[in-house]
This record gives sequence, C-alpha cells and structure tokens, in this order.
Amino acid sequence: MRLAIVSALAADPSLSFNELKALLGTTDGNLSVHARKLEEAGYVACSKSFQGRMPKSEYRLTVEGRRAFERYLAHLEALVAGVREHRPQASASRTAAERSPDRGRNRA
Repeated sequence: MRLAIVSALAADPSLSFNELKALLGTTDGNLSVHARKLEEAGYVACSKSFQGRMPKSEYRLTVEGRRAFERYLAHLEALVAGVREHRPQASASRTAAERSPDRGRNRA
C-alpha cells in the first residue's frame, strides 16, 4: 500500500485523501494508517484545509520521498537488467510443448 501511495504521488503532484482512496481502491482506515507512516518517514506531506464545511486532506510527495522512490526504481531496474543478462537464451529447437507451463500434465 505504501509503495502504491508513493507511486501515485510521483505521477501526480498532489492528490486528496478521497482521490487516493479511489485510485488505490482501499479503505479510509487502511489509507490513513499507511499515509501517516509515510508522513512520519518524511516521504509524504499532508496539508489539511476545509472546502466549505468539509475537511480536505491533500497529499504530496516530499523531496526526500521522491529521492527514495527514484532510488527504489533504480534498484529495481538494476535487478531486472541483471536477470535479463543472466537469463539463458531459449533454444530454437525447443518445442511449443516444452515451453508450455503445463507441460507433462495429462490433457485428457
């Protein structure tokens, strides 16, 4: 959930609590707990205001949060590149049955 919050805020400069909740398909309680943890870590900032008589919480990614997210993406990209470099090349002589994920199973 925390990665989803940070990812959403990396794509959009500012999102309200309700926008985040709808985007992530989560509950009020789940979002508030994880958003608070991200605030405590200094990754997310929350500004509270009123829109009419309704409270409005607006979230944005902090500079430190963006740096942490970019470090995470760089690490993930390096892992993917490493896997691609060390993946054995598929043999042209392999049959479709050998490549099938359900090979060896009885297809009765």
